[in-house]
Amino acid sequence: MSYIGNEPLSVAFLTDTFSGNGSTVAFTMSVAPANTSSILVAVTGVVQDPSTYSVSGTTLTFSAAPPSGTSNISVRYLGIPASGVTTTAYRTVTDTTATAGQTSFTIPSYTVGYVDVFRNGVRLAAADFTATTGTTIVLVNPASAGDTITTVSFYVSSVLNAIPATNNSVQQTYLAGNVAGTGPAFSAFVNTNQSITTSTWTKAQFNSEEFDTNSNFDATTNYRFTPSIAGYYQISWSLDLTSGGSAAFRSMLYKNGALYKYGQFVQNTTSIQTRGLSLGSMVVYMNGTTDYLEVYAYIDGGATPIIAGTASAAGSFSWFTGSLARAA
Repeated sequence: MSYIGNEPLSVAFLTDTFSGNGSTVAFTMSVAPANTSSILVAVTGVVQDPSTYSVSGTTLTFSAAPPSGTSNISVRYLGIPASGVTTTAYRTVTDTTATAGQTSFTIPSYTVGYVDVFRNGVRLAAADFTATTGTTIVLVNPASAGDTITTVSFYVSSVLNAIPATNNSVQQTYLAGNVAGTGPAFSAFVNTNQSITTSTWTKAQFNSEEFDTNSNFDATTNYRFTPSIAGYYQISWSLDLTSGGSAAFRSMLYKNGALYKYGQFVQNTTSIQTRGLSLGSMVVYMNGTTDYLEVYAYIDGGATPIIAGTASAAGSFSWFTGSLARAA
């Protein structure tokens, strides 16, 4: 079935299984459901009405003992109550009845600057009391006997890993299944002319890199791409071949040291046409461990056959590139 967006995920409901013996009515479940409607109980394959059983914590009690049978009682949880959840009070109110002339009052711990003080229901201004210790407040004007001093303290929380209010502070990558995303990619080129032998397949020496995201291309010794992630790779190449005379120009992709696919065949028939550009592009499966790719050139004529190179990638006709198109 096709889906717009990500494919829905399905997860089996948690289920307990018990064996009846004809006399036992109480069974211990693995979790405590919220109520009888939060579980689906079946005995010998027959779903039971919630009125025939009750739950208390993790104990399931039937009104009549289920019959004997191996694993003939099933309890399927339609939802599991949250566990390990703690709550924090964000506002603490304390009322104290003052004695005559009392100025100092001890209250629950508070954060300095986050406490309000009321005297007989009237909120005091900051200049009317001192609250600097985190446990006491001191009135400037002494209270009268029977005054109600009310303090309201506030819990202060902080977010240590808050997102800064700057551009590009949030960078999220979400990849569905079998999407390449951040797989290996490379681009290499021939930076100096490479002489080759007439009528001999010769490996092209792509000895400079434009980029190599995962260090999977060898531009110094073997001039090959050995990706470390299994998948299907889009591979392309171009060879600028010069013969010094009329010739046919070919290129091919080698996989693991053997011919894999031919590139473009170019046949020049006059001595004026001494240069050809052989191209190739295809998708190749790589196992991510031992598979590697190389590009070979072939010129069957001319006096001075070469693979032409350039000093920079921008002007090069001899290049080799690839990237992960789809994960395995």
